[in-house]
Amino acid sequence: MNLPNKITIARICLIPIFMIFMLVPFSMGSLEISGTLLPITHAAGFVLFIIAASTDWLDGYYARKYNLVSNFGKFLDPLADKLLVTAALLTLIELQILPAWMAIIIISREFAVTGIRLVAASDGEVIAASNLGKWKTVFQMTALAVLLLDGLVFAILNIPLGMILMWIAVVLTIISGVDYFLKNKHIFKHSM
Repeated sequence: MNLPNKITIARICLIPIFMIFMLVPFSMGSLEISGTLLPITHAAGFVLFIIAASTDWLDGYYARKYNLVSNFGKFLDPLADKLLVTAALLTLIELQILPAWMAIIIISREFAVTGIRLVAASDGEVIAASNLGKWKTVFQMTALAVLLLDGLVFAILNIPLGMILMWIAVVLTIISGVDYFLKNKHIFKHSM
């Protein structure tokens, strides 16, 4: 159990705490920012999401810098990312901030890609994330963070930045998913 794996496990442990702050109706008051109210619990949930999302970079940094890459980490890190993104998407649907169809596209792509990775892994092949996939993740995490604040700062400016970023994330999700399948179609041929 090396440091990067511990960081990844910590990310997974933050997910239910994040969801409790976002979804359980605690009465802790609100912050007023330029006439807009933000529940303190949502501010806390946002901070937890940012911390959890940041650990993805941190565990990868330590794994590469100190040569602590492990098979367990290769499995657990993408799983932790998918769990965090899924939790945030479901939270936003529950809060009626995000339409369910956007979440379905993102989650479906993640399941499909994970399935291909599992088939490849059974043949001893490891499939690394593509640049498109990395950009998709950046836009997803950024969009989710902005939407978790209910677009507060940008709502004051009357700009729906969260939804603009989410539309970009959904488009990148589709494009990167298609790209992923096309580049790895040989896996299907070998597994049939």
